[in-house]
Amino acid sequence: MLTSLNSRTEGSGGSAHHHHPPSHQSSPHGLISPSTHSSQLLISCAELIGRDDYSNARRIISLLSTISSPHGDSTDRLVHQFTRALSLRIDNLTHLLSPCLFSSNGDALQSSYLSLNKVTPFLRFAHLTANQAILEAIDGHQAIHILDFDTLHGVQWPPLLQAIAERSDPSNRPSIRITGTGDDLDVLHRTGDRLKAFADSLGLRFRFHPLDLSTTNADHASAGFRCFQLHPGETLAVNCTLFLHKLLKDGSSSDDPTCELMALLHAVRAMNPVVVTVAEREGNHNSPVFLQRFMEALDHYTAVFESLEATLPPKSRERREVEEMWLGREIEDIVGREGEGRRERHERFEWWEGVMRARGFSSLQLSPFALSQAKLLLRLHYPSEGYQLQMSKNCLFLGWQHKPLFSVSSWH
Repeated sequence: MLTSLNSRTEGSGGSAHHHHPPSHQSSPHGLISPSTHSSQLLISCAELIGRDDYSNARRIISLLSTISSPHGDSTDRLVHQFTRALSLRIDNLTHLLSPCLFSSNGDALQSSYLSLNKVTPFLRFAHLTANQAILEAIDGHQAIHILDFDTLHGVQWPPLLQAIAERSDPSNRPSIRITGTGDDLDVLHRTGDRLKAFADSLGLRFRFHPLDLSTTNADHASAGFRCFQLHPGETLAVNCTLFLHKLLKDGSSSDDPTCELMALLHAVRAMNPVVVTVAEREGNHNSPVFLQRFMEALDHYTAVFESLEATLPPKSRERREVEEMWLGREIEDIVGREGEGRRERHERFEWWEGVMRARGFSSLQLSPFALSQAKLLLRLHYPSEGYQLQMSKNCLFLGWQHKPLFSVSSWH
């Protein structure tokens, strides 16, 4: 079992505050509450955009901009982010100059990612559950290689390294290699240096290999992937945390072998890994029909924002950073962009299950330890009754108020 719920390098910052979730019910006497009114205006605006009625849509956006705020309750903040994304969509459709609404500063993005890992359970749930599956699959092997897609800052790996150190013979430690992929080699090199220092402190034999693998350029990604090297005798584990959806494009099909996603899964299966872990958002944000995608996103992120409202204090700087820098960027991508510019193409587990089986993978049953760890994580750091766990079809789901938000599964 992975015991490192509060790894030395994760900086959990203690348990979260517990607040009651906001109520979004209609007010007495048949009046519509302000939050419901704002949501209805958002939907009306999206419908107008879907009919190419940009003039009236802009009028609603102007109204929403005055009644929503990044500093209000969860509905205010959610409406604020969706209003900005709808405004961006109109600018894109009418060919106005429309730069990204959010900073591309690397330090700001890193800070918001680390805050996301700290103040929400979503990333840590995905990491711990995937790590448990990897730990069990590599048990007893002496040469371990982990291929990690979209590594970013590597916050997933210190707990796994610590667990490996705790259960291995100090006189016969296994060797561990992590190949971490991404589109910023500087970030990957810094990540590798941190992980190497941490592994050294545990007495582990460890190497990190950065691999430039941009998901925005298919030819570049294919060339980079061909540089991956698996040494003889190594046991391979492949980790895909919030990555595979980025490979989808307009018109992608699970029957198309030239699709970037299908080509990658074919290559991974040919390597014969002992486990492939897949963590994804539970949402259908890849529909080619804008209004359907908008409604799905509004439903999904309403639950996400409400969960943050319930577990963080009203004036939390970290929550605002996560909502504006990270979640806001996702909403901008799903709602405001089309074509090659859209990367957050989330699909539900049922879709991923079909894709994995079509590529020749079989599901692995997650152990009871995975569920007990997830329960412990929520109880220690995110003590709200709103978070719920469910195990179904060899997949573990984390949700808010009966709505699944994230899923983790393992395959071989």
